[in-house]
Amino acid sequence: MGNRVKGRVKKKSIRAASHSGMGSKRKLSRFGKKQKKNHSGLDATFIGRSACLKRLQVTLKDFRRLCILKGVYPREPRGRTPSKKKGQVYYHIKDLKSLAHEPILAKFREFRAFMRKVRRAAGRNEGEEARRMEGYAPSYSLHHLVKERYPRFGDALGDLDDALALVYLYAALPSKGRVSSKVTRKAQTLAARWGAFCATTGALTKTFVSVKGVYMEAELQAVSVRWVIPHPFTQDMPTDVDYRVMNTFFEFYETLLGFVLFRLYADIGVQYPPRVTDVDVGCATSALLANIAWLRTATAGDTGRATAIQAVQEGMRLQDAPSVSASAANHGKASTQQRKLLNTVGSALDRLTQDDSSDDEDAHDAGDLDIATPLLAALDSNIASNDDPTSSIQLSASAVKRRTLFRNLTIFLSREMPKGYLELIALSYGARTVGWEGTDSPISVSDPSITHHIVDRPKASAKQYENLPKSREFVQPQWLLDCANFDVLLPVGRYGLGEELPPHLSPWVDDVAEGYVPKYKEEIERFKNDGFMEVVASKGTGMEDNSDEEDGALVAQPDLKIEKEDSSSSSSDGDDDNEDSASEEDEDEDEAKTREKIEAQKEKTANEEKLLARGMMSKKASRLYGRMQHGIAKKQATVDTLQRKRKEIEHKKGKTADGKTIFKAKVERLKDERRSIEKDYEEGKGSTTRKNKRKKKRVL
Repeated sequence: MGNRVKGRVKKKSIRAASHSGMGSKRKLSRFGKKQKKNHSGLDATFIGRSACLKRLQVTLKDFRRLCILKGVYPREPRGRTPSKKKGQVYYHIKDLKSLAHEPILAKFREFRAFMRKVRRAAGRNEGEEARRMEGYAPSYSLHHLVKERYPRFGDALGDLDDALALVYLYAALPSKGRVSSKVTRKAQTLAARWGAFCATTGALTKTFVSVKGVYMEAELQAVSVRWVIPHPFTQDMPTDVDYRVMNTFFEFYETLLGFVLFRLYADIGVQYPPRVTDVDVGCATSALLANIAWLRTATAGDTGRATAIQAVQEGMRLQDAPSVSASAANHGKASTQQRKLLNTVGSALDRLTQDDSSDDEDAHDAGDLDIATPLLAALDSNIASNDDPTSSIQLSASAVKRRTLFRNLTIFLSREMPKGYLELIALSYGARTVGWEGTDSPISVSDPSITHHIVDRPKASAKQYENLPKSREFVQPQWLLDCANFDVLLPVGRYGLGEELPPHLSPWVDDVAEGYVPKYKEEIERFKNDGFMEVVASKGTGMEDNSDEEDGALVAQPDLKIEKEDSSSSSSDGDDDNEDSASEEDEDEDEAKTREKIEAQKEKTANEEKLLARGMMSKKASRLYGRMQHGIAKKQATVDTLQRKRKEIEHKKGKTADGKTIFKAKVERLKDERRSIEKDYEEGKGSTTRKNKRKKKRVL
């Protein structure tokens, strides 16, 4: 034992480990427990789809529906793939937990059990029992999912693009196969309600026609919503599309769009859904017109009611002022009648339509309270406000400008024109009426109030329109879209019947950022500026114009005198002038050469400075600078190409300086470009494979 005292703990050596005297449990608590397999890392964070189906105890069809409605999508794990399985679909474990607690999951299970009973009844040839059980099918609501996924109204507006695109697509699809007629009618109804709101509030801002469809953009509460409307052609139903997935998306987007429309209609003081009954919902155009008419009537009616109530209050206030010394009984009687009138203004308005005797009796019963005058004034103001259907809606300055662009214009669409989006554009920008060739059109083709007839036919068909009134303009449909995009009524000369149309410019292209402004846009900007200058000039007086002319004449006279003196001096000294002009030309040539040399020297110095500065850069900064210069050069090449094409179009009937036609010069240019591409390819600039082959040959 040595010097060790009995009962005293032996001191640990400095070299001994700190855990040398620990037990097994203490070591585990200090260094952590050994994790089991699939309980940590990526294996515990992500889970495959088959494992999800086993945990949730649902079919693949219900799992897909649940993920779409809930907004859960597969995720790709970062780093190592779990269990070394590549290409497998994975979901996050937190998404799976949220799906497990979803109330709709229980409804899916109830519906599966219900369908099992229906199939059993149908298998026993109990048709009546199966039909009776259809009324007891379990149903569910998606309202809580919309509130959960979009807690703020701005979030719902920002995600409305896909919803509108799918709704307009279903409105154009035929009722066939998985797409039922009930779903198609719902889509047409939602599209009509959305279009009615945009047309009433002037929310539509941009439109563009492309091969894929008609792109539109509306601005709602400082949020831009863009969607696409398919062309009104016969839609081909492809067989490789999963319509079950599309129907699930439409089911959710239908609820989302209903929430958004309810909020938008409530903001303008109108109830939702609109009470539109006398309309065939299968016809999208009729539904749009009916919804717009109802919405305008509702907004105008609210304004008239508010104005009438204010008029009644003001009239009673003025009539109560001189009657302070009246008796208490009469005062109480009058106050009772006043309260009745304030609560039911509609009954007071109905009394105005009665005969004179009933009016006298009501006035006598009301304590000689004259309410007819203020109510009639309110009605007059209501009639005046009906000229602007959106008078009760608070609109921005830009929306008011758009809403009055086509004011007092009556537009008629020819038979070959697509009525859907053209009607929406015309009514959104304030057209008085839109008609078309059909039995349900509000106006006929021979109506003298038509100002613009939209036609898309060749010039040879102009004879069939000779019997129509001469007070209308025949234009092509692009005129409507260009006027809407540029916020100005353009001249109809270039959009006439059978004329070659100007380019249809996209309103979403930023010309300043692109570095190129199309010629037609420059013409429109000049037209807008000239129109503004004409308005400004029309405010001046004739005296100002005469004074300007006189000042111009006074300024021009000395110039004429100087020219005469110069001409007389030149006639007297002809030979001297010739010698002097020759010397001046030589001096100009010398100055031009000197200027060119100076500019060339400056450019050379600038290039050397750039190379020196780039040589002083770090490797990272040099690469970044190179990428920036490459992007700038690529952008400039695109602008140069557009400029060259523009010159070719402008001078397509002329000839170049070499005496060649524009088309021949274009062919030669394309051949040169082709030769340069082939040359680069042969040299190995266009193919890494060819470069590698040449390197191998050189090595061998």
